[in-house]
Amino acid sequence: MAGLTREHVRVAVIGSGFGGLGAAVRLRREGVTDFVVLERAGSVGGTWRDNTYPGCACDVPSHLYSFSFAPNPRWPRNFSGQPHIRAYLEHVTDTFGLRPHIRFDSEVRALRWDTGALRWEIDTARGALTADLVVAAAGPLSDPKVPDIQGLDTFPGKVFHSARWDHDYDLRGKRVAVVGTGASAIQIVPAIQPQVARLTLFQRTPPWVLPRVDRDISGAEKWLHDKVPATRALRRGVLWGLRELQVGAFTKRPDQLGLVERFALRHLKRAVKDPALRARLTPSYRIGCKRILLSNDYYPALARPTTDVIASGLSEVRGSTLVAADGTRAEVDAIIFGTGFHVTDMPIAQRVTGADGITLAEAWRDGMAALRGASAAGFPNFMTIIGPNTGLGNSSMILMIESQLNYLADYVRQLDLLDDGEGRVALDARPSAVRAYNDRLQERLRHTVWNTGCTSWYLDANGRNTTAWPGTTGEFRRITRRVDLAEYEVLRVPAPRRAPESSPPGPAAVPAQSQGSSEVAA
Repeated sequence: MAGLTREHVRVAVIGSGFGGLGAAVRLRREGVTDFVVLERAGSVGGTWRDNTYPGCACDVPSHLYSFSFAPNPRWPRNFSGQPHIRAYLEHVTDTFGLRPHIRFDSEVRALRWDTGALRWEIDTARGALTADLVVAAAGPLSDPKVPDIQGLDTFPGKVFHSARWDHDYDLRGKRVAVVGTGASAIQIVPAIQPQVARLTLFQRTPPWVLPRVDRDISGAEKWLHDKVPATRALRRGVLWGLRELQVGAFTKRPDQLGLVERFALRHLKRAVKDPALRARLTPSYRIGCKRILLSNDYYPALARPTTDVIASGLSEVRGSTLVAADGTRAEVDAIIFGTGFHVTDMPIAQRVTGADGITLAEAWRDGMAALRGASAAGFPNFMTIIGPNTGLGNSSMILMIESQLNYLADYVRQLDLLDDGEGRVALDARPSAVRAYNDRLQERLRHTVWNTGCTSWYLDANGRNTTAWPGTTGEFRRITRRVDLAEYEVLRVPAPRRAPESSPPGPAAVPAQSQGSSEVAA
């Protein structure tokens, strides 16, 4: 692309899920219209577009799992399914006039910071452009993770991940293996179990499962929420408040979760009468260490005579035979992986090259770290939505996203205030600020339930918790309300020097600052 003039925008947003669409709405509200949303697929929705497996639904109540600025009075159920959530995101897109800003089929292949121009060079599947500010909202649940299983490439049957469901493959009458027992698997198993000839579940670690208090939302409730918005806000507030009250047990006093464990064990005992099967399904770690799952039909599906539960992970594939780590074998026609996503090693980090010429993945080789979940040192004017240590274990991620949108809005305001009139300014998180912020986080995380000894997606390959937020959503909103310029270096490109009209004798002119030099904010 050397020598060609690239299109330039003020802001480039990556992804059109909740984070990306929320960023687009907030930018417009801040008066920023010179932005694009780069989406690799052909429609909006993010994880709610990609995950279409049978039974797919949210485990957070709908009235809390939606934007505060775009309430939906007509959610059909307490816990709505994937089609309704995706339809909601399409509605948000149209209501706020975002489609002209979205570029579909535009997967971001590379981003590189231009130190001299203080802007990002972006290569996409549909061409190149530059941007002053990049907002990465690709999300941690965007790239499926399939374990490296010996012999998997020789399996003669069908193989796919839950996030890439093959709807053309008919499961009826097939012997099907489900690998994994996470949030997707416990929805898939009861949805497909009645159709298949035999279902085999490979369970490396049993999850804690609580009842799902779900029901249809009545027509009267929908009418009331539509006509009296205060009732809708009250419902959301109650849902939020109850979850805020639970945070202390997760983050400071995990021993208090023993009562919840007893409730979960009663739920298991009611559904599974076979003591041997019940023993295989009983977790041995503190509830909450791995994500707590909600289901009324998972245990009954496992108790049926055509279901086998192998209490061991899948270790090897030999033709149509699957071999577990404990040696148990199963003959199957199809393998469905419910093994989660690249959460602590987000693939987009490999595509982002910062001011020092290293990728974000390289900068994070010892673990993800960002200031207030948004800014990584050495990557100026680059923000993540749902970045490091912004994940939750008991509430709605939309609350965290909206807090980060507040931070984004103030970030844009600060750039405007610092602008020299030509947009040649950037903010780069100070390494000392990132380090101090994350040292405090890690100290707090030591006392949380997520660090009590189990293996989970909250922890990276080094055993470091780089995903969870160790506080309330209210606290996170407070610390992301404003950008503290003391935590950033202000980078400027100096104005070009003008040649003097004459050269009188005397001291030499002071040289201009070198490009890319920094200025510390007062």
